[in-house]
Amino acid sequence: MTRPEPHIDVRPITEADIPDWIRALNTGFLRTPGVAETEIADRASYIIPARTLGAFDAGRCVATFRSFPQELTTVGGATVPADAISNVTVTPTHRRRGLLTRMMAHDLTAAKDRGDVVATLISAEYPIYGRYGFGPATWTAQWTVDTPRAGLDPRWSGPEDGGRIDIVDPAGVRKIGPELYERVRRAQPGAVDRDERWWQVSTGLLHLDRSPWAEPFFAVHRSAGGEVEGLVSYKADDHWGDGKQPLNTATVNWLIAATPDAERALWRYLCSIDWITTVKSGWRGPDDLLPHYLPDPRAARITTLADWLWVRILDVVRALEARTYDGQGALVLEVVDGAGLAGGRYRLEASPDGASCTPTTAAAELVLDVGDLARLWLGDESAVRLAALGVVREERAGAARVADALLRTSRRPWCPDVF
Repeated sequence: MTRPEPHIDVRPITEADIPDWIRALNTGFLRTPGVAETEIADRASYIIPARTLGAFDAGRCVATFRSFPQELTTVGGATVPADAISNVTVTPTHRRRGLLTRMMAHDLTAAKDRGDVVATLISAEYPIYGRYGFGPATWTAQWTVDTPRAGLDPRWSGPEDGGRIDIVDPAGVRKIGPELYERVRRAQPGAVDRDERWWQVSTGLLHLDRSPWAEPFFAVHRSAGGEVEGLVSYKADDHWGDGKQPLNTATVNWLIAATPDAERALWRYLCSIDWITTVKSGWRGPDDLLPHYLPDPRAARITTLADWLWVRILDVVRALEARTYDGQGALVLEVVDGAGLAGGRYRLEASPDGASCTPTTAAAELVLDVGDLARLWLGDESAVRLAALGVVREERAGAARVADALLRTSRRPWCPDVF
């Protein structure tokens, strides 16, 4: 049962609140609650105070919430402005008092007023965010590859197409990584932008005492013409079995590639490193090609498959008009939004040449919650499946099939990042 307590003040934090806010954040995430001066300075360097909320009970921070501007790639390569939500916690002593609901309402209303098309987050727990209009728009998977079983030629020494793979240092990654990632994320529905700080943290230029830095390996793939087409960050352990046999694991931190050839070459490289008998893929798209790059796809087994990026649509018209459509057709959607931010009835007319979405008084053909529209928007979910589950309702027979023909995509969306 929720027990509202209006005497608890929910508000944007001030600079003086940052240490207390971090302590509440660390408590909520079950980290050592102590706050170092370096952590205070780092947080102060990038948070937006007006978009960093705290709940204060008798002057003590007991809940945290932060948002920041983000670009999200939709189907077809266009980007939309997003309200990225992170650092959401409620201190265990203050659960079930409506604090998250108050912080979420404050932030989503501001995002709507700002003109953001969607809000985004990575959900730590599945049941929480559906009640605020979010839906799981992308999924993620992790594979573990048994390299001796993969059937790869042990004599492989580099790409056969004239390209090459080189080890690069962190400074080199900061030089070539951002431009490559921009090319990749513009072609990947569900991907989000990375700022300069992301590259600094990922290459050790910026790090905190809370997470000691251990430099990973970086490898770059260049085409036969010398163009950077792929980049991987990985680490390796040091484990030897009986009989002095190597049993080492290479764990991928992240891998990006602008072409299938570059992606194939980087996975082939990782699986051919001497002494490495296991490769862990890190977070990948749920329909990643990795297993099928191997002569024996069974050598790659899924060890994680889970929801990833959750989306909350704030502007139905702009969201549906921003993406592209392979098919042609029209559909009247009744979007139910308990928060009153994006509900209404809309007529979507779409074709490969473009789309229009307009409010309408015509009879609804498909009725769905705003969170379920988010599940369909990037092309991952099936309206027919959701209708079978009783989640969406057809007012006209066959409307769910029309929705699938318009909205579903040939490859699944994927968000490479956590935030």
